[in-house]
Amino acid sequence: MWTADGLRYKYMEQVQKISLFFLRISLGWMFLYAGITKILNPEWSAAGYLKGAKTFAGLYQWLTQPEIVPIVNFINEWGLTLLGASLILGIFVRLSGVLGAVLMLMYYFPILQFPYPNAHSYIVDEHIIYAAALLVLAAVKAGRVWGLERWCSNLPLCSKFPWLRNIL
Repeated sequence: MWTADGLRYKYMEQVQKISLFFLRISLGWMFLYAGITKILNPEWSAAGYLKGAKTFAGLYQWLTQPEIVPIVNFINEWGLTLLGASLILGIFVRLSGVLGAVLMLMYYFPILQFPYPNAHSYIVDEHIIYAAALLVLAAVKAGRVWGLERWCSNLPLCSKFPWLRNIL
């Protein structure tokens, strides 16, 4: 027998799933698009962004060395693209959420002139919000909400190697 509380719980559960799905897809599209535009632009480089670093300037200046900046560019281009694809497909969301949050922090520190990351922010800017959202998606296993993670976690490979379920 259905009760009012039972219906309310089912409704809230459905609203939460829809919210997680749209958050995952919208962030996924944003990261996928950012990565693809960098890949398709042969003149794009992270060097300019890194050279203007205000926090940890020594580290970011080191990353602009001619032998290192191609690696940094590759990580940026493909990291964003794969993060976006992961979120859209709903696979490896836990792993990509944590790695994506680290990437967002790497974007945050060069622009941070404590406590102002930019003229319109105080400590928190969009990079921190993206990192927090990615960590939420990872924590609640958002890839299992209308994504491929549930299917992948039931594959024989995951039965043979149970630790794979933890990174899914």
